Amino acid sequence: MSDLSDDVRTVPAPAPGPNPTTSRALVGYRLVPPPGWDMIPLRNGTDDAVRRIVDRSVDHLSEEIPKDDVIKARLELIKRLNKAVQQARKAGGLTLYLPVERIHGTLVAASIVVSEALSGPGVNVAGDDVVAQLLADGAGSEPVTVDGADGVRMDKVVAADAEREVEHASRRIDYALPVPGSPVAQSVTVCFSTIADGDPRSEFADVLVELFDAVMTTFRWSYE
Repeated sequence: MSDLSDDVRTVPAPAPGPNPTTSRALVGYRLVPPPGWDMIPLRNGTDDAVRRIVDRSVDHLSEEIPKDDVIKARLELIKRLNKAVQQARKAGGLTLYLPVERIHGTLVAASIVVSEALSGPGVNVAGDDVVAQLLADGAGSEPVTVDGADGVRMDKVVAADAEREVEHASRRIDYALPVPGSPVAQSVTVCFSTIADGDPRSEFADVLVELFDAVMTTFRWSYE
């Protein structure tokens, strides 16, 4: 299991004091991405991560490709990655995961974004209340247990939206996980999004969703 120790501290910890389930302080999370995916931190080290992904991708290109085409491919990949970074940051993203290796010659159009969400300042709001509110918000929501704690899994299709530069409809799976021991209604959201093969409800989309659900079994809160 890979340890994202350089990134876990980007997830805000609760107010000072021990976590009710442990004497150690909560500092973040760990998540194992699918094989062939890479991670881009969105608060520190973003440019270095983008550069690393681009360099590795270009190194895998055939030596027979003309130099001008290699330069164009590099610039296009930088543009695409920077756009994905900007969109993830707009969603309050802490970390962005993207597929960087092709499967049968095709690069899967998908992403995973880990974000923080503050539901409100209510000191007495419990994680159970946050979960109950999310479950009541609509269809496609179901209770889940992640790392021994209750959360919510939401499954929906997001329509294309030209105004937000969303060109295709996508399948979206959100895991909303209340932060253990947080004195406010604070949670972390892990969002998977894919356009799959163009049909968000296709068999291929379902396979990708199953892959993401498997990834979520690796999610762990990280403590000092």
